[in-house]
Amino acid sequence: MKQHYLRFLFTLISPAIFTVAHAQLPTNPKDGKGYRETPVKINDLVDTKLDVRFDYQKSYLYGKEWVTLKPHFYTTDSLRLDAKGMDIHQIAIMKGGKLQPLQYTYEDSLSLNIKLDKKYAGGEQYVVFIDYTSKPNLLHDKPGFKLDGKGLYFVNPKGTEADKPTQIWTQGEAESSSCWFPTIDNPGQKTTQQLSMTVPAKYTTLSNGLLISQKTNADGTRTDTWKQKLPHSPYLFMMAIGDFKVYKDKWRDKEVNYYLEPKYFPYAKAVFGQTPEMMEFFSKALGVDFPWEKYSQVVVRDYPLGAMENSSATLLGDYVQKSPWELIDDPNGTGGTTIAHELFHQWFGDLATCESWSNETLNESFAVFGEKYWNEKKYGKDDGQAKRYDELQAYLNNKTAANQNLVPFYYSDSEGINGSNIYDKGGLVLNMLRNYLGDEAFFKGLGVYLKNRSFKSAEVQDLRLAQEEVSGKDLNWFFNQWYYGAGHPILDITYRWDEATKTEKVFISQNQQGQIFLLPIAVDVYAGSKTERHQVWLSHAKDTLSFKVATQPDLVNVDADKILLTKKTDHKTMTELLFQYQHAPLYMDRFEALLAATDQQSTAEGKQILTAALKDKYYGLRIKAIKAIKTDDQAFMATLLPTISDLAKNDPNYPVRTAALNLLAKTNAPAYKDIYVSSLQSPSFGVRAAALTALNTIAPEQAFKTAKELQPQAEGPISLAIVSVYAANGSDSEWPYVTAAFKKASVQAKFDNAIKSMPKIIGRMTNRTYVAEGINSIRDLAISYKKYGIAAHLIISLEEISKQRKSMNDNESAKLAEDAIKQINDAKA
Repeated sequence: MKQHYLRFLFTLISPAIFTVAHAQLPTNPKDGKGYRETPVKINDLVDTKLDVRFDYQKSYLYGKEWVTLKPHFYTTDSLRLDAKGMDIHQIAIMKGGKLQPLQYTYEDSLSLNIKLDKKYAGGEQYVVFIDYTSKPNLLHDKPGFKLDGKGLYFVNPKGTEADKPTQIWTQGEAESSSCWFPTIDNPGQKTTQQLSMTVPAKYTTLSNGLLISQKTNADGTRTDTWKQKLPHSPYLFMMAIGDFKVYKDKWRDKEVNYYLEPKYFPYAKAVFGQTPEMMEFFSKALGVDFPWEKYSQVVVRDYPLGAMENSSATLLGDYVQKSPWELIDDPNGTGGTTIAHELFHQWFGDLATCESWSNETLNESFAVFGEKYWNEKKYGKDDGQAKRYDELQAYLNNKTAANQNLVPFYYSDSEGINGSNIYDKGGLVLNMLRNYLGDEAFFKGLGVYLKNRSFKSAEVQDLRLAQEEVSGKDLNWFFNQWYYGAGHPILDITYRWDEATKTEKVFISQNQQGQIFLLPIAVDVYAGSKTERHQVWLSHAKDTLSFKVATQPDLVNVDADKILLTKKTDHKTMTELLFQYQHAPLYMDRFEALLAATDQQSTAEGKQILTAALKDKYYGLRIKAIKAIKTDDQAFMATLLPTISDLAKNDPNYPVRTAALNLLAKTNAPAYKDIYVSSLQSPSFGVRAAALTALNTIAPEQAFKTAKELQPQAEGPISLAIVSVYAANGSDSEWPYVTAAFKKASVQAKFDNAIKSMPKIIGRMTNRTYVAEGINSIRDLAISYKKYGIAAHLIISLEEISKQRKSMNDNESAKLAEDAIKQINDAKA
């Protein structure tokens, strides 16, 4: 699952917690947290056959199920199935084609305890029939099901929302498939599947496996039957029903399909077209071909979690559904990363599945690794490293991740499993293992792991054993500290040259609480025209490295592969960092130098690094250099402006042009007006939006007129740029557009507008109804996302509005703003 969870651009992020429900087991005597035992297997799922239809008015599912099971080993005469919030009409055993009723109890509307008709021996199969009704919208949130507690989702089922399609879709992870069909809902179970859906004939359906039949019914419905012959876990069962248009692609001899809303069908190839290339790339890298009968991807509305890797049928939120103009601004970003992430899950998570949620690093960490590996191979090593750095920062900025093992067997219900651990940290840990073993051994080891655990469950030790089998190396030390231990090294690195002995000494301290890490790293020593690499191990709280060198080194580059998951303080001089930018080979070498230069722009070395970074080979570093430049040093700015204006006009990457235009706008210089005007014709929405905003700084009347011309077809960032122009120069007549754009915007865009743009026009309008609407919008945003730390910023906006309204003698609106502040402060985070 790709957690597209509110990772806003502002850094006020609360920990992402992934929580699943478990029975309370014996506690850890040290901290009282429950031990998370792998679910005991009494019965095993074998096959699940479902026949479902829907009541769109009530948001109900009417289901019939034939589930085939067998005792795992010991003889048993009972069966427990998870079934959340259902009406159970009948439970029976199939005998000779006939149904024999079974006795059962239904505990707390969560679990069916069924008395079987006899004792069944280990491996002896039997079939249970269940007639039931699923009522997902009547389920209450329960501990452990906060993210995806309904399992089955009806979107605009009555068709009352004009701009939203009618859809049905499912979300099974972690244990929510049992909200729409009874099952043994844990990841260690595997079952084949057949699913028949009766739906209005106008709709298209998708499920796991292949579509084996379609039957048109007399009542205007159609019954589609999908069958997956390969076993998978219950949380991976899926349905999607709606007005989708299907683009048919292929990989080798397997069908590859993309399900989109009709509006976006013309762009299907642009959005999803790299999928077959990814399938080939991953199949070859792993030595295991894509395992499922087909691969489909469907885009749905109102999906809150990013995407879900259901076996052979990935479900994605509508943020990946983009026009060509939007894709220009994000050519290898969010959408493509998500597609790679979910596809890699088809091997890691779907083919080989974590046996318990404590081992979920085997699912999510691999998917994160896979997406970055794709970025690295498709777009270059710089791109892979840049995105891994973002991953590292997400983990380091999480307040609780370092306190929990990557494989946590003890945690409380409220604590849950830390999402930043299993996503961000886990992906980086795999990359360190890859670096230590080398690509050939690492990927061969992954192939052995997958072949050993295909269509089975796995624990982290299975991964260790596979990598040890291939490499011949003992890896207990690695897995003990990174998987079964918590935290990360915090390094402090200092240097000393001894001219008398021609020795360079490097002093490295591990300053973290808890375990001392064993760290194999590369150290590159640059002296004269030579570079020597040294492979060393750090193993103490304080390590001293000594290198004999003919002359004082120009640079000692610790962790030269830039592979460590660490927070470090590296005491290099600016002269050394300039050398590092100019001579060390990696993105992170150059980025570390740029980070230092950002705070040292008054130094000659800082200026040289920033100047060079504006022309860096990697577009991401050019953007960071542009954003790092401080405009208060006018003499330095004067030397940079020719380069920046050239980037604004000619850079091959549109986000670089956008960043350059934003920096030029800060100069308030009329000299760049021609660049702004010509940029308004760019195919990039981002460039056009930045150009309009920049034009507004020097020619507000022309910008206002241009905004009016752009308004009818404006989308995305252009719409938000129009809002900023109207906020600066508009009046009551522009408010309907401003508020409509605000409502459609992403949460991040709403936040930005509520701070920068909205207070200006709300403070200036004469229509008090409009003023009240704006104040209430800011209040509601602050309350809804208070837990993410944004309330204080929005309170400042409301204080500004109150002050402006008082200056207009509108005390009524001023009081409304003050009341809104009180409501925000009183609201629970």
